[in-house]
Amino acid sequence: MLESFSQLNPIMQAFIAGLFTWGCTIVGASFVFFFKSVNRKVLDVMSGFAAGVMIAASFWSLLAPSISHAEENGYGVWAWIPASIGFLLGGLFLRMTDKIVPHLHLGEPMEHREGPQTQASRNLLLFLAITIHNIPEGLAVGVGFGAVAAGISEDNTLLSAIGLAIGIGIQNIPEGSALSMPIRADGNSRLKAFNYGQLSAIVEPIAAVIGAAAVISMSAILPYALAFAAGAMIFVVVEELIPESQTNGNSDIATMGLMVGFTVMMILDVALG
Repeated sequence: MLESFSQLNPIMQAFIAGLFTWGCTIVGASFVFFFKSVNRKVLDVMSGFAAGVMIAASFWSLLAPSISHAEENGYGVWAWIPASIGFLLGGLFLRMTDKIVPHLHLGEPMEHREGPQTQASRNLLLFLAITIHNIPEGLAVGVGFGAVAAGISEDNTLLSAIGLAIGIGIQNIPEGSALSMPIRADGNSRLKAFNYGQLSAIVEPIAAVIGAAAVISMSAILPYALAFAAGAMIFVVVEELIPESQTNGNSDIATMGLMVGFTVMMILDVALG
């Protein structure tokens, strides 16, 4: 199966990987059919775990390869420049998206909604918040496969890109349930809550294709693109996931969830890379 997958066009590989991460979100959202609610402590551990995966992926799978590629392509002692610029642009992109797209973070009252004023429902605003931070996850997956096609380094293999997709997919499972469960708790039907949860990740295969295509067509932007995805993911972690996990009296166990998530992603990247 791996041999057949390796023969595919890199953009198709990225698309399939994006479908996989979306599928993991579907699995997580489907929990709403089996459970009436989810304990707040469990949600906080889920958020911490997702944060850990994203932090580890940002360094091991994105920033480190970005610097490595710059070093191998003439930047020398200035190899930090593409990583720094890309990283900051990734955070700026998410900041601007926050300003443009109305949304509401999980657990927040309606008066704390962000972005332009709107009459959109609470469910839609929650959906948009999760969708926003699924964009950099999809981009990271796509850029990962694009980097393999561009031959970023001898150490970067197809298995490394697959490991990144697996890591993102693993953290998408609790992410899907973290959205569908609260929507169900607000009195909506299980089917409606499931659809909101799973559709929040439909952007991931789209973003994956865009990321892979951009890197393959413009190889010079590769170190910037890798760092851009990392910066966008770290912005999500600091602005949303960690605060959500630390404000409900479960800070210790949520922090342990973050450490476990980081370790899982580190193992995947090192073992497969």
